[in-house]
Amino acid sequence: MTATTDGSAGAVGPRAAAASETPDTLPVTAVLHEPAVRAAEPAPDGLDRIAARAAERSITHLLGRQDAEGWWKGDLETNVTMDAEDLLLRQFLGILDEDTARAAALFIRGEQREDGTWATFHGGPGELSATVEAYVALRLAGDGPDDPHMARAAAWVRERGGIAAARVFTRIWLALFGWWRWEDLPELPPELIFLPKWFPLNIYDFGCWARQTIVPLTVVSAKRPVRPAPFPLDELHTDPSRPNPPRPLAPAASWDGLFQRLDKALHVYHRVAPRRLRKAAMNAAARWIVERQENDGCWGGIQPPAVYSVIALYLLGYDLEHPVMREGLASLDRFAVHREDGARMIEACQSPVWDTCLATIALADAGVPADHPALVRAADWMLGEEIVRPGDWAVRRPGLPPGGWAFEFHNDNYPDIDDTAEVVLALRRVRHPDPARIESAIARGVRWSLGMQSRNGAWAAFDADNTSAFPNRLPFCDFGEVIDPPSADVTAHVVEMLAYEGKARHPRTRRGIEWLLAEQEPFGAWFGRWGVNYVYGTGSVVPALVAAGLPGSHPAIRRAVTWLESVQNEDGGWGEDLRSYKEEAWIGRGASTASQTAWALLALLAAGERASTTVERGVAWLAENQRPDGSWDEPYFTGTGFPWDFSINYHLYRQVFPLTALGRYVNGEPAVAREG
Repeated sequence: MTATTDGSAGAVGPRAAAASETPDTLPVTAVLHEPAVRAAEPAPDGLDRIAARAAERSITHLLGRQDAEGWWKGDLETNVTMDAEDLLLRQFLGILDEDTARAAALFIRGEQREDGTWATFHGGPGELSATVEAYVALRLAGDGPDDPHMARAAAWVRERGGIAAARVFTRIWLALFGWWRWEDLPELPPELIFLPKWFPLNIYDFGCWARQTIVPLTVVSAKRPVRPAPFPLDELHTDPSRPNPPRPLAPAASWDGLFQRLDKALHVYHRVAPRRLRKAAMNAAARWIVERQENDGCWGGIQPPAVYSVIALYLLGYDLEHPVMREGLASLDRFAVHREDGARMIEACQSPVWDTCLATIALADAGVPADHPALVRAADWMLGEEIVRPGDWAVRRPGLPPGGWAFEFHNDNYPDIDDTAEVVLALRRVRHPDPARIESAIARGVRWSLGMQSRNGAWAAFDADNTSAFPNRLPFCDFGEVIDPPSADVTAHVVEMLAYEGKARHPRTRRGIEWLLAEQEPFGAWFGRWGVNYVYGTGSVVPALVAAGLPGSHPAIRRAVTWLESVQNEDGGWGEDLRSYKEEAWIGRGASTASQTAWALLALLAAGERASTTVERGVAWLAENQRPDGSWDEPYFTGTGFPWDFSINYHLYRQVFPLTALGRYVNGEPAVAREG
C-alpha cells in the first residue's frame, strides 16, 4: 500500500501529482461553468419504460420500509468478531446466559467457511483473528474442540501461526482469561489522558472511534485483570509449551523499531508508575468515559467503545447495577439483530441518519413529490436529530458553532461531516410546511461544515486536521485505521452540498475542488475511504465536480468516464472486491452489485453520458436484477469501516443507490442552485 499525501496509509496506486498548469488542473475559477439542470435525453425504445417501472417498484418497496417516526434503517452487517466479543464480555462480567450463547453460536456457525475459517467479508479469504475469536466464542457456547468444524478451524489457526500471530485486540480478549500474558501485549498507559492537546500521541491525535476505544483500554491495560479460564486453548498454539514466543525487534533506526523500543520503556514504566499518578490518571479516564456516555447508554453509537468502556468502569469499581453500567449494558442489547432462524447477529453500529438522508434523496430524485408525507416525516425526524452542542470536534475548532448530524440514533459527541452534507442535500429536496425551520438547520449545517475543513482544503469524516502519522505506528494499533485524514468521498459530498447551496465559487469550495483534482489517480478514479472502493470514490467525486460547475468535457471527468467504461463487467454491471484496498489487480474488479452499479451510473449520468451504451447496459442490469418486490439482493460488502481491516454490508445501500440512479436516468439530474 502506498501513503497518502498526509502520511496515512492509502490504497494501491500512487496519488495524482499536485496541480500543475495542465488544462485539467488550472485554477478552479478558470474551469467553473454555471451549473445547469440537464433534461433527460431520449433512451432506446423500451428502456425508459423499463427503468421507470423499476423505479416505481423500488419507490413502493422503500416507502414500505419507513418507520412510523420517519426514519429508515437497514441492518449493518460486519463480521463475527462483534458476536464473539459480545459473548466474551458477558463471560467476563459473569452474565452470559444459555439463550444468548445459543443464539450467537447459531449465527457464528452459519458464517463459517468450508475450510473451517471465518472471513471478514462475503467471499473474502479466511482471517486469522476473526477465526480465533469465533472459535473461542463457540467453545464458550459449548462446541467441543474435537467437533469436526472446530478441529478444522484450529488446524487452520495453527498453520497460520496460532494465537501468537493474531492481532493485539484478539490477544487482549484472551488475556482477560489468562489465555495470553498481559506482559506480552503492547502497553498503553492511562497517563496518556494527561498529555496536552499539542503533544504527540495525545488522545485527540487519534480518530474519534479510536480514542473512544483507547481511553478505556488504557485502564484495562493498567489493571491487567484475569478471570479463570473455563477451558484451555492449547489447540490454538503452534507450540503449547511455548505459547508466547517473543517477536523480533525491527531495526532501531526504523519507525517500527523506535516505537517497539518505546513500548519496552512503557512496560518498565508500568512496574514503577507512581501510584498516586496512576490512580489520578485512571480516575481522569473514568470521568472522560462517563462524560461521553450518550443518552441511550452507549458510547459514540458504536459497539467496540461501549464494550471496552463497560469493562474499564467495571474494573474501577462500578457495579453492574450502577446507572452508567446498567444503561451501558442495555445499549449493547440494542445492537442485537434477531433473525427468523433464531440466530443473533450483533451490529457494530446503527445507521438511521445515514440511511434516512440517502433514502430521502433517492425518493425525491425518483420523482416522489417534495411534499409527500413520507418525505416530510423524514425531514421532521432529521431535524430532530440535529446536534446543537459542541463535541470532541471542538478541541480543534473551539470557536466554531455546532450544527451537524451524526450517523446513529444517539451520538451527540461525534457528529460527522459526511452525514451533515447528505442531510443538507436531503432537506433541500423536501417541501416542508415550516420552511424557516429547514432553512435555519441547513444554515447551521453549512456553517459547521465549512468550519470543519482541514488545512489542505479537504474534509475528513469527524475531525479537522486529524492527520498525525504517529498513532498508526504504535504496536498497540494494529486493528485498522486509527486516524481520520481527509478523504475524496467525504470532500466530494461536502463540495456537492456547497454547490447546491449556491457556494460553488466560495473560496473554501474552490480549495476542495482543487484538492479533489489533485487526488485523482493516474488511471482516472478516486480512492474510496468509506465505500468500496474506487467505484465508490469516483461515484462520489464526479457528481460533485459537475454540480460545482466543471463541464462534462473537463479532462478529469473524461478520465473518470474512460476508467468506468473500462471496468464495466460483461453483464453490464459494476463491482469491486474489498481486496482492491491491498491488491492492484482487484481495482474496479468484482462481481456486479446493485450499489456499485448505481455508483458508476451516478458518475456517468452526471458526466452527460445518459445516451451511451455503457449507461444503457448499466440501467438494464439494475432492471433485470431487481426482485419482484422492488428490492435488490446484495451479499457482497460494499461499505468500509477501515480499508481492508473492517468491512460493512449496509443492507439499505442495495435499495437507495439503485433507486437514485434510476431516478436520475428517468428524470434527469437534480437541480443545482445558482450563485445568488
